[in-house]
Amino acid sequence: MCKKTYYLTTPIYYVNDKPHIGHSYTTVLADTLVRYHRLFGDEGFLLTGTDEHGQKVQKAAAERNLTPQEHCDSTVVRFQEAWKRLNISNDDFIRTTEARHKKIVQAVLQDLFDRGLIYKAEYKGRYCVPCERFYTEKDLEGSDLCPDCKRSTNEITESNYFFKMSHYQDWLVDYIKTHPGFIQPSFRANETLGFLKRPLEDLCISRPKSRLAWGIELPFDKDYVCYVWFDALINYISAIGYGSDNEKFEPLWKNSHHLIGKDILTTHTVYWPTMLKAMNLNMPESIFAHGWWLMGQDKMSKSLGNVVNPMDMMDKYGVDSFRYFLMAEMSLGQDASFSEDSFITRYNSDLANDLGNLLNRVVKMTIKQFDGVIPVPSPEIGENEKELKSAVENAVKAIQETVENMKLDRGLESIMNAVRTGNRYMEKTAPWTLAKNGETEKLGTVLYTAAEALRIISGLLAPVMPAKMAELSKVLGLDFEETLESLSVWGKLKPGTKMSDLEALFMRIVKEEEKKPEAAAPKKSKPAEKKKEEKKMEKQPETAIEGVITIDDFFKAQLRTAKILAAEKVEGADKLLKLQIEIGEEKRQIVAGIALFYKPEDIIGRTIIVVANLKPAQIRGIESRGMLLAAKHGKELKLVTVDGEIASGASVG
Repeated sequence: MCKKTYYLTTPIYYVNDKPHIGHSYTTVLADTLVRYHRLFGDEGFLLTGTDEHGQKVQKAAAERNLTPQEHCDSTVVRFQEAWKRLNISNDDFIRTTEARHKKIVQAVLQDLFDRGLIYKAEYKGRYCVPCERFYTEKDLEGSDLCPDCKRSTNEITESNYFFKMSHYQDWLVDYIKTHPGFIQPSFRANETLGFLKRPLEDLCISRPKSRLAWGIELPFDKDYVCYVWFDALINYISAIGYGSDNEKFEPLWKNSHHLIGKDILTTHTVYWPTMLKAMNLNMPESIFAHGWWLMGQDKMSKSLGNVVNPMDMMDKYGVDSFRYFLMAEMSLGQDASFSEDSFITRYNSDLANDLGNLLNRVVKMTIKQFDGVIPVPSPEIGENEKELKSAVENAVKAIQETVENMKLDRGLESIMNAVRTGNRYMEKTAPWTLAKNGETEKLGTVLYTAAEALRIISGLLAPVMPAKMAELSKVLGLDFEETLESLSVWGKLKPGTKMSDLEALFMRIVKEEEKKPEAAAPKKSKPAEKKKEEKKMEKQPETAIEGVITIDDFFKAQLRTAKILAAEKVEGADKLLKLQIEIGEEKRQIVAGIALFYKPEDIIGRTIIVVANLKPAQIRGIESRGMLLAAKHGKELKLVTVDGEIASGASVG
């Protein structure tokens, strides 16, 4: 039986930065997904790499008194070393300065030019240097601010080459609507469709060498280089043999998937599909946009100085525990908050206390009672054994379903549920008591059952924590070459296999405050002081009326205008919609009970009123940061909106 291919790409990362948690998350997620597909029996192929052309690279090289190529060569190693350290199993690493890539980009450009899909025209508009993008006046915020990075743009008038992207607008809208799995999550598809409601303009795909010399030269005009985004996107096909090795290219591209951050949605769901259509190539199977890691309420960014260095986290806590946290903490498609406290809490709970504790109990008792040899279980299993076996089998089923549906955090939760069931199993069966009472046969069954659960659990967690799970399997005396098929069969652990002892697989992390001696107890209030305090608390303003608030109370609620960017139904909840909103410069997510009154597509683009300073809440496992206002009378509900046009983030009240 032929294996199915699974080709997954990360974005190619700009070489001007060192890797941060955003880069690391995308790459670890991609690696984990490909490792799972390999576990499922697929031919997994993972591509990552670096984007090395453009104005920012040219400028950074000049500041370092290097050529652009020298600058790229010295900075690309940061990513290569980081991915090696993170145990990324990529099959290729593409650099856009490589000859194999340049050749294909020029071939694509020449073909589109020859077919009249690229033309030359004069352009006048605003240009953002950091984003390396042109914007029309309607795109800008204020008089000249870039809508993405909020920095000033420059007015430029020059002749350039344009790709006829506008020709494909109607086709793209229809394709997205008729291929619901193409852009994921679905609310990102709605966001792209919202963008496509206005006329799509042709894409400027060149830069004159007089302004930017560092890029791939246009084959039909030596005075120009290719626009960095047009160049960069082609890496997804140049790296796997497009135009040079069709035997390699065709099966991989047939089952291709792109993993991106939500900030580059438009380039991947508008620019790239239209480019592929013009090249007469099939679309990728899916383009999945994940959320951002937030520090508090803010996106991590270099300018804010709140970026987490993955190297620091790995040095402090280990590679696999860092990988596990990234995969377990974020629901795919949603934003997630990062803090060292949240990392320590999840690490101690899931890894040190649950998984580490179960492994330690099984190994120590097997070594003590059976000289480290896995005992023979009884052929008859009881209800406790059936419960653990069922939890493990459910985890096997769940991980395949959740990986394929891009709900990995739920799959990991199912695995950890099996781990917790394993610890409950040990408590219920009390093997220490069985050993004390000399009930050797029952003890053997308990330890075998728990060890078999660990065999399967380690295989299921291996794509997330490959090194640590290899250690765990070695302790059980296994070679660690599991497939989903073998993990689906209970009882493959052979009695008589020799275990080995181990130090704790995951040492519990003790927070600094836990190391300090307890603070002295506060002094008790004297009776007279206590009475005085109680009297003070009882005293109320004479004008206080039940149900009436003061103006100060009212202004504690910060009401702001917000624009709805995307909307989708919450799975399994008839009344709930999940909204992506913009409040000024800030993007947020809220969950609202309006699904019975509004369809998602009907409210995108509306300006609503929200309570902006409401404490974040979890609704159906989804974070909601704020609450919209609506008026309800009987069975009728209407959103509270504003009269006329006004910017999002405006104060209300």
